[in-house]
Amino acid sequence: MDSTKDVKIPEDRVGVLIGKNGSVKKEIEKAFNAKLEISSDGLVLMTGKDSLDLYTCEKVVKAIGRGFNPEVALLLKSEEYDFELMNINDYAKTQNDLDRLRGRVIGKDGASRDLIEKKTQTYIIVYGKTVGIIGKLEMVGLAFNAVEMLLKGARHPTVFNYIDKELRKKVNGAVF
Repeated sequence: MDSTKDVKIPEDRVGVLIGKNGSVKKEIEKAFNAKLEISSDGLVLMTGKDSLDLYTCEKVVKAIGRGFNPEVALLLKSEEYDFELMNINDYAKTQNDLDRLRGRVIGKDGASRDLIEKKTQTYIIVYGKTVGIIGKLEMVGLAFNAVEMLLKGARHPTVFNYIDKELRKKVNGAVF
């Protein structure tokens, strides 16, 4: 029996999900043995026989919908990788807060985001009201905590020191 899932992605990401001549859609369908029906308004219906494959397929579609390059989103095929999505509105009271918090995560010319990505070996996208993180399981949690610290008002040096401290623990064999 086939399982189905549906997800809504922003209309401006539909073309990316489909890809040139349907290439991305076909690659996702092949990778997860699923069928994707994509409407122009961003509704994506996924059908497949394996519910675990379909669950992972949904993560890939959501990741592309939240601004990730399909190649990065398809890293989620591997069980070593995970995807986390944070809603900045959970930390913002006003539109000004939302804009300010987006800026804190991104940093001047993308420096904060780039440094967190580099230190945690993850991919981070700030898109609309969300922050998406893709990376290896143990690093996604570290990047998530770092971004959350920024969203809660921690100073940038404090966040970067936290990452360094956690990475040192990991290198020294401590449980993460």
